[in-house]
Amino acid sequence: MIEAVVFDLDGVLLDTEELWDEARREIAEERGGRWRPDAQRAMMGMSSPEWSRYMHDVIGLPDPPERISEEVVERLVELYRRQLPLIDGAVEAVRRIGARWPLGIASSSNRPLIDLFLELTGTQGLFRATVSSEEVAHGKPAPDVYLEAATRLEVAPERCAAIEDSENGIRSASSAGMRVVAIPNRVFPPGPEALSLPAVVLDSLDELTPEAIEGASGVR
Repeated sequence: MIEAVVFDLDGVLLDTEELWDEARREIAEERGGRWRPDAQRAMMGMSSPEWSRYMHDVIGLPDPPERISEEVVERLVELYRRQLPLIDGAVEAVRRIGARWPLGIASSSNRPLIDLFLELTGTQGLFRATVSSEEVAHGKPAPDVYLEAATRLEVAPERCAAIEDSENGIRSASSAGMRVVAIPNRVFPPGPEALSLPAVVLDSLDELTPEAIEGASGVR
């Protein structure tokens, strides 16, 4: 039986994967880094300490990882305040599911970006727990961020449903023991092996209903 629902943020509620890609690439080019074609996919799901270290070690930025992370977040905050990149139906889906279950967020986004999303959408009161992967030991695909969300929700992970879009996110939630509902990312789609893990695969947030989540409860 599902007792709580945990949303990913980027790629599920916000259309930001390309914004993250753009911000990181611009900083790499400005600082003389060596941008790689697979860089964005490699960093998807990483916590901010992990991806900023990747930018420093692999992409070759001379700045300390902490400063790299701060600058990327500063650019995204500016973009969010100018126009929040909400995915169609995001707030409606949150309200629809939140009317039935307690909600959480388990995101690779930095804490300031999670809080800004809540502020700009007026959904602070709908989420009982929010976790950034910078607040746990390991980012996705490790299960840490989802396990922490379950702890803060005071619900066992196996009684939570997770709403995910990315390969690393699906693996993270599945490793935590949650029932995964996938809405595959269209720009960076999960591979076939990852897509074998969710209990339910949907095409869009419009299909995310209490009935769809209940359908995940009988499949592990």
